[in-house]
Amino acid sequence: MTVNQRPYLTVPRLEPIPGLVHGFGDARWSEADLLAFAAAKGMRPVIMHQLHSDIVHRLDEAPGGTLEGDALMTNVPGLLLVIRTADCLPVLLVDEPNRAVAAVHCGWRGTEGRLLEKAVKALGEAYGSKPGDLRAALGPCIGPACYEVGLEVRDAFLRAGFPPSVFVERGHVPGVHVPGLKSKYLLDLKAANRWLLDGLGLRKTNVFDAGPVCTHCEPRLLSYRRHPADPRRMYNFAGLIP
Repeated sequence: MTVNQRPYLTVPRLEPIPGLVHGFGDARWSEADLLAFAAAKGMRPVIMHQLHSDIVHRLDEAPGGTLEGDALMTNVPGLLLVIRTADCLPVLLVDEPNRAVAAVHCGWRGTEGRLLEKAVKALGEAYGSKPGDLRAALGPCIGPACYEVGLEVRDAFLRAGFPPSVFVERGHVPGVHVPGLKSKYLLDLKAANRWLLDGLGLRKTNVFDAGPVCTHCEPRLLSYRRHPADPRRMYNFAGLIP
């Protein structure tokens, strides 16, 4: 990961969109920094209590209380949609023709529940967003080489319709049963969510990666698996400037 002067990463293909502000924060950026950033742009940040769910909130105005869920969407200028992560995948969706944005928190539970798919469909229902017009930015998350999960997670993904290719199996010789030895699987969060976007009709050229870095390996990023006692989270955001 190259050193960035700003405490957040942006996607070059999204930067020219008029009125759009977006970014994927790193370990240097606190909630106080985010609040100051929003205030300087005349924006109100919306920070959910995240549940690892498949709940999507449509915001037609600033919420009066705390929201619970894992995806936010709006076409209202002045609202800064915020997702907090420390290994999970943050995804920002932008519909330039209809002036709408969404921010989605894709952990393994949300991904298995097809949260990103539901967010794309919700954009279409609310604002007329067409998958072919959407742009999706995938932020830093834990990489497949470090994201070990159990058989129950793999089975849940297969039941949800995901291809086996989003996992790599390790722990035994394929086809050889060893009594008492449990196989482990490596989950590729980005591959699973790219598969969802591809199935919805998003153009591959409109799906961007903010950086092929692993949160578990990169010390400039926060990782729950690397430091489970660290309460800090990275702040990822998207919104329309008023």
